[in-house]
Amino acid sequence: MPVRRPLYAALLGLLALQADARDYRFSDAHLHYVDFFQESEGMPRLLEAMAAGGVEHVMISGIPVAKKWHEDEPKRPRYYAGDDAGAYWYSATDVFVAEAVRRLPLEQRERFHPFLSGFNPVDKNADAHIRRMLELYPGFWQGLGEVFTRHDDLTALTYGDTPRANNEAMTRVYHLAAEYDLPVLLHSNITSKRERNPLYLAEIEEPLRNHPHVRFIWAHAGTSLELHRHQRRLDFLLPTLERMLGEYPNLHIDLSWSVLRPYLLDAEGRADPRWVRLVSRYPARFMLGSDLVGRFEGQGEHLAAFRPFLDALPEDVARRVARDNFLAVLPRKHRD
Repeated sequence: MPVRRPLYAALLGLLALQADARDYRFSDAHLHYVDFFQESEGMPRLLEAMAAGGVEHVMISGIPVAKKWHEDEPKRPRYYAGDDAGAYWYSATDVFVAEAVRRLPLEQRERFHPFLSGFNPVDKNADAHIRRMLELYPGFWQGLGEVFTRHDDLTALTYGDTPRANNEAMTRVYHLAAEYDLPVLLHSNITSKRERNPLYLAEIEEPLRNHPHVRFIWAHAGTSLELHRHQRRLDFLLPTLERMLGEYPNLHIDLSWSVLRPYLLDAEGRADPRWVRLVSRYPARFMLGSDLVGRFEGQGEHLAAFRPFLDALPEDVARRVARDNFLAVLPRKHRD
């Protein structure tokens, strides 16, 4: 029986669309093996999620603080913002990451890129502690972070001084990062929940300027869900990034989930052409992350949510953002 022409044309069109569809492979540039209680689903679940989501490589780190279950609270909180109990700096988080990765078979281990995070960024002893950890696990750590500095309500809940990306303790850490060729993933909010200006921008711009040999990855481009709850959209973010990327070749941007909306995609899920132009102008400077914390289901969906934006980029740029740019910031001996 002959195929009718309209149906035949539709079938050809569908085949053409399938042929043009891009098959992305991902590097997850921002993932926490444990949550704020230092608990994890474990490596088998993470490997399952990676296989299901087409994730070839993962930046894996701990959480540098532990949330306290306060004596006065009858129910254990589920997240750091679950109640008013504080959080404290927790260095054992790196041991959990190291032992989980080191138990993997070699062919799997090579897909994981551990970042060391369990240090207090307001303690000038931090660099000495990091050096001891680098010596304890020689050749193992491939970066530092996520370093928590300005971080929404977590900053107020964490015991001790307010951490800043440009304090003296972190200056010592950056010198060590340059010595060991380690990138630094830094969480440093660009502003507060209420100020409609880049209130804290100098705190990250100063180390970018003073440490040109350190590769900085700015987590969430300085944004957060908490900022968006109060301000919805930071109108100054895009022009600020345009300027900074031009001035600081050592700046890399983590586009993990809080940047996806309301910046990369509009309410209808279409790519914002201004962000498409920016990423296309700096094709080696952006990467994707899931920012999952100890639970790994849906990792692939988190990264696949960026597909409308990736599809709007030139194909070679999209593949670099999805996979290659993260690998390119690793220490030279670890680059794929």
